[in-house]
Amino acid sequence: MKRSLTLAGHRTSVSLEDEFWVAFREIALAREVPVNTLAAEIDAARDTETGLATAIRLFVLRHYRAAASSTPVA
Repeated sequence: MKRSLTLAGHRTSVSLEDEFWVAFREIALAREVPVNTLAAEIDAARDTETGLATAIRLFVLRHYRAAASSTPVA
């Protein structure tokens, strides 16, 4: 599904699955930053060969992997 974002004052869209979009929004909320701000940070840090949607998916994956590795197993 296409999602609209504003990066550096320019409108763009990314195609993200609902699960990734919800997780991305949860991360932004936890960091207390707007989704557009977090997307702009990811955009600025990504490799030019990597699309923005892919960069967001990888960001979400890394976030939850890091959270999982710091959580003790019951």
